[in-house]
Amino acid sequence: MTKPKQKARVLVVDDEASARSGLEKLLRQEGYEVEAADGGASALSLREEKTFDVVVTDLKMPGMDGVELMRKLKELDRDLPVIVVTAFSDVSSAVGAMRAGAEDYLTKPVDFDALTLAIDRALERRDLRVEAEGLRRQLRERDGAGLEGMIGTSPAMQKIYRVARQVASARATVLITGESGTGKGELARAIHARSPRAAHPFISVHCSALAETLLESELFGHEKGSFTGADRKRIGRFEQADGGTLFLDEIGEISPAIQIKLLRVLQEREFERVGGNERVKVDVRLIAATNRDLAADVQEGRFREDLYYRLNVIQIEMPPLRVREGDILLLAQHFLRKFAEEAHKRIEGFTDKGRAKLLSYRWPGNVRELENAIERAVVLCDSNLIDDEHLPFGSAPVAKGGGPRIPGSTMAEIERHAILATLEAVGGSTSKAAEMLDISVRTIQYRLHEYGLASKK
Repeated sequence: MTKPKQKARVLVVDDEASARSGLEKLLRQEGYEVEAADGGASALSLREEKTFDVVVTDLKMPGMDGVELMRKLKELDRDLPVIVVTAFSDVSSAVGAMRAGAEDYLTKPVDFDALTLAIDRALERRDLRVEAEGLRRQLRERDGAGLEGMIGTSPAMQKIYRVARQVASARATVLITGESGTGKGELARAIHARSPRAAHPFISVHCSALAETLLESELFGHEKGSFTGADRKRIGRFEQADGGTLFLDEIGEISPAIQIKLLRVLQEREFERVGGNERVKVDVRLIAATNRDLAADVQEGRFREDLYYRLNVIQIEMPPLRVREGDILLLAQHFLRKFAEEAHKRIEGFTDKGRAKLLSYRWPGNVRELENAIERAVVLCDSNLIDDEHLPFGSAPVAKGGGPRIPGSTMAEIERHAILATLEAVGGSTSKAAEMLDISVRTIQYRLHEYGLASKK
């Protein structure tokens, strides 16, 4: 098998100059592409500008230790292998780092042959994980379950997948709308992964998380000395995404000044860095997302009309979770597997009461709220099934009469409430509930199957 190290990009992080330069030199001689950083902060700065295949970091460093650095790196790329290096007397800390997600650990002085073997094994394991995830995605797509890892079989999501497949190959700008927590960022990644740009970077920026001056520098970069604290040139997200896709989340929150610069980039495909005069040309596909009504913002003068039409070439609206009833238990089971594995717990599923509670809630926070609810439930669960008492939310919002909100509920929600409330009143007997509701037993059993609930004759 050909070793991957000839193409591997390695980041070496160590506050000791001699150890850092020694590893850098030896790894270069072995054919690796190597960058070196003298600490966690400088390593993260390098990661902003470049991508790496593996990181080799000292465990004990001032300011930011190896474990904290690893966690921050994993937030940027969960599949990035990290190998920690520590003194022989501090092996217990290295074991802790392994539990926190490190791929391997070595003791000082580093055996170079052991290091190259650890790097190659880490890269092989990473490639296997990526390949396995790719196969799982293909199986889900073959069965109609999702697109590029997205989860959902409901008609609303199948429509989203069809549109996403159609637009993926185009260069046209896409505007993804919908409530917070519906998965707009996941859809943007799926479109990129399906596009001809998939081999190039996907860069994401949360526009509302940064002040105007910081956002401008984040998007377009800056020249050295352009403002206080700009001690070096920094390339922005547009340059980082060159050849790939730039995803701007919460685009409706950007200021008028940023709107003007963004419009120019979309029109001319070039810009200047903050404090610079050089024109930088880029080839970037833009995908934007918002939970705001941008058309209304245009009417009220809060958003530029010309920019809106530039962004809104293709619009996709993500459906809220409350209209994706068939996906709730599917997503809940997915999150359960994920968090149970992380917590090293054997939790197999949900009780009938747990499923009923999941299905009766309206999920105002959508998929993100469901994910948080399942994570909390896994922490609280002390058995092999999650019960209703482990789920943190109350019952679904109801009107004064005890039913679902009217107006505000779909016919499917009203029907579900009628069936479940009647079943509860008659002790779960489908025959008695069918008689009261003037529908067939088969209809009730079919609906209970849709809801993921067991029925009682």
